Formats: sequence, C-alpha cells, structure tokens
Amino acid sequence: MAVDPQIQTLLDMRAALPELHTLSVADARAQFAARDFPGLRNPEIAAVVNRDLQGPEGSLGLRIYTPRGDGPFPLMVFFHGSGFVVCSLDTHDGMCRNLCAGTGCVVVSVDDRSATETKFPAAPDDCLAATRWAVANAAALGADPGRVLVAGDSAGGNLAAVTALRIRDEGGPRLLGQVLIYPVTDYYEPGTPSMTENAEGYGLTRDGMIWFWNHYLANPSDGAHPHASPLRAADLGGLPPALVVTAQYDPLRDEGEYYADRLRQAGVPTEMKRWDGMNHGFLFWPGIVDRAGAAMDEACLWVRSVLSR
Repeated sequence: MAVDPQIQTLLDMRAALPELHTLSVADARAQFAARDFPGLRNPEIAAVVNRDLQGPEGSLGLRIYTPRGDGPFPLMVFFHGSGFVVCSLDTHDGMCRNLCAGTGCVVVSVDDRSATETKFPAAPDDCLAATRWAVANAAALGADPGRVLVAGDSAGGNLAAVTALRIRDEGGPRLLGQVLIYPVTDYYEPGTPSMTENAEGYGLTRDGMIWFWNHYLANPSDGAHPHASPLRAADLGGLPPALVVTAQYDPLRDEGEYYADRLRQAGVPTEMKRWDGMNHGFLFWPGIVDRAGAAMDEACLWVRSVLSR
C-alpha cells in the first residue's frame, strides 16, 4: 500500500525541517515542542493533574489523567516515546487523553530521565519505580491496583516491554497487559530489513535511530542487554498479554513484529497489528489522520477486552 495521503501531507509539511540527527539535543527538543496541529482529537476527561514522584535518583514528573465516571478505574502506566532523548509529558498529552477516554483507565504518564542527562539504565529504573509507585498509590488515584497495564510508544514501548520483563523477574506487581506501540525492541546493529527499506523519507530515519541510541547508551555493548533490547531477552515466557502495533513505513516495523513473534512463541497471548500506509509516530494524529483515529480506537478496544477477562 502507498503512503496514506493524509500521512504524506504531514511528511510534506515537515520536509523543510532539518533532520533530528543534524541538530543539538536542545534544538531537537525545541523542534518537537513546537508542533501545533489544529484538528487533533481532544476528548473530554474528568481531570488532569501534574505531580512529582521521588524516583531512584531524584524527582520524576508525572501527569495523571482521570476518565469520566465512577471509579475505581483500571490503571495504565504510560511511558512516552522520545528516542530516549527529545519528548515530554506535553508532547504526548493528546495521546494520553485519547487513551484515558478510550480505555476508561486512569493514565499515569511518566517523564523518565532523559538519556542526555543520565544514561541507560536510568530510564528503565525510573519506569519500574513509577509503576510500583502508581500501584502502591492506586487508591489515592481513584484506580484499582488489581487491574494494571503498562503502555508506551516508540522508546516508551521499549520501556513498557522492559518494565514488564523486570516486573516478572523482580517481584511484581502483577500486570494484566502491555501495549507496545511501534516499540524499539533491539539495538540498531545488525539491523532489520525495515531499517534499510524505511531508512529515510518517512519521518523517523535510520540515522535518527543511531543518534538516539548513541545518546542513550554509555557504551555500545549495553545494546545487547535485555533491559535495553528486550528482543534479546533469553526468555519471554510468563509476561502479560500484549498488543503490538506497527506501521508499514517505519524503520522499527520489523523489530516490533519480531518481538510479537517471540512473545507468541513463548506462550504469551499477543495481538500484532500492522497499519499499512502509516509511518512511525502516526498515533499522534487522531482527528487529522483517519487511520490514526481507527488505530487508537482499536488499541483502546483491546485494552478494554483484556480488562474484562
């Protein structure tokens, strides 16, 4: 399938911008923060509250989204994408609002430490600590500590997968599911066919991924660690049910799908959906890109089905 026309319009709009890997970290962050697209779907929810958590090595920002209705609600701990470097609670505010409204979950969005300030494994340490904090404080959040999922997009999908692995291996809490949206699951070398096929021209580039990984890791050898590259974990058995969302024109497409295959082989109930015509990051665009809205709705339906079992 060709690139979706609505996605192509967005790609044409950003064509004049410099590639991230050519920028300083400060300028790359500013480029992401400056995105403003009228028409994005912005569903009504009951409340949004910012707060701080004392993490393993300092304060972590949280943004807590509460759905309409009567609780206690299920709890989703969300880790935003960023290449481990550039994004924030603000860049993913719309995505979290859509997940909150669509799933009926309290969504706790976590602003883990950036890789430019602290290298791996700081981010996965933060995400594990934030998940445990959210579960321990679920009642105060209007949430049910027995109905918990983790979710994330891109680098945040990596952190969700790694958090699920660590929770399995390091004593809980129990998770009912993991939502992995075009996740980073493996170091960029040796790479996959989609990393070559979609190396440039579709937003995220192979050079961009190299730039991100070089910021994230203090040493390239850390890329083999399963807490950096969950696809390299020896055993994926005993993990919670998974939804893995991929996009046709995404350098990360194959590693996400390989991870879904590994989960299935390990006996983990896994649904994998590739969205043809889409590129990396397309779930930012409900309200602007029709298939992005459909993908968000489908992901929320999967969450509701998992919670109802």
